[in-house]
Amino acid sequence: MSKRLTDMRIVSRRHLRGGMWVLDLESADGSALPPILPGQFAQVKIEGTLLRRPISICDVLSPTTLRMLVRPVGDATRRLCEAPEGSVFNLLLPLGNGFELPAAGAKTLLVGGGVGCAPLSMLCRLLLEAGAEVTVAIGARTEADIDGLPELYNGAEVAVSTDDGSAGLHGLVTELPVFGRTYDMIYVCGPTPMMKAVARIARRSDTPCVVSLENMMACGLGACLCCVEKTVRGNVCVCTEGPVFDITELTWQ
Repeated sequence: MSKRLTDMRIVSRRHLRGGMWVLDLESADGSALPPILPGQFAQVKIEGTLLRRPISICDVLSPTTLRMLVRPVGDATRRLCEAPEGSVFNLLLPLGNGFELPAAGAKTLLVGGGVGCAPLSMLCRLLLEAGAEVTVAIGARTEADIDGLPELYNGAEVAVSTDDGSAGLHGLVTELPVFGRTYDMIYVCGPTPMMKAVARIARRSDTPCVVSLENMMACGLGACLCCVEKTVRGNVCVCTEGPVFDITELTWQ
């Protein structure tokens, strides 16, 4: 899939109570975006920084507009989130491999945590459009961290859990009752301990499961070797061989 450098303008920005931002960006020159798969990401150039920052593509809203869910964790991502509407950033996209959709009518479970909820949003929309049955499980620390996330999955059944019990189930996301059902496919993105826990459940039930890894990335092109992950076929770069992997490819126990 071809990659493109494109200038994009922030047309909408919204702050969520948990600290994340929802940013909608459109092509600065009005040109159509290249084809983008759910689970792919972009490398964003932020003024004053040497390296671009990898940001998941939350959804494609129109031929010229995409959405990102960003948590400001450092100076660069804070600049991105605090930039006013009209600000222009240069993006290299789309990068990485995306999620594959199962057969029509499949029963699917999407499990997300934090910014890991982002790549599952477009996936959810496409699954619903393809006639799949979609259940979404979201785990967070508090009720504030849930703010704005369920609406990323309009049309799907959404269940939430929080560590402190302030919203949904008081406990881990894997303790939600939806995990007691049978699924044709499970998709996961979020903190590594959560993804490993879901992978163990999937293995026990012999359910196909794919995860989107969030390894630290610098170049996004497989040159810096910053995001290397050990797999059954050796060490691979997550930015080029992933970020989506079938759990059978990983050496997780």
